[in-house]
Amino acid sequence: MLITIDPASPQPLADQVAASVRAALASGLAAPGDRLPSARNVAATLGINLHTVLRGYQQLRDEGLVELRRGRTAVITEGADRLRLRLAEAAEEYARAALHAGATEEEALAAARQALLTMRD
Repeated sequence: MLITIDPASPQPLADQVAASVRAALASGLAAPGDRLPSARNVAATLGINLHTVLRGYQQLRDEGLVELRRGRTAVITEGADRLRLRLAEAAEEYARAALHAGATEEEALAAARQALLTMRD
């Protein structure tokens, strides 16, 4: 699996590492049981700090998407739910767009609620 980052992005690098794995899961490029590349290898390849990659992997662990095993092996869990991942990815994209447009958190949430209500009708 290829993990990518954008050094010019304002998003923290650890968040980008986690988002890259989430995107691979959502698109089907990665699946439960797959091993993530070693944090050391990702850090060396991307030219970032090892602890940054580990923070990204820990985010995924906290979300229940990967299991960190002894020796720092990271394996995608069976519970990695594609629908939930797609929803999280879409929500993240929406949040970025809302913030970029200058919306407050309340305005962004209100717009999302209104869109959901409109679609139900």
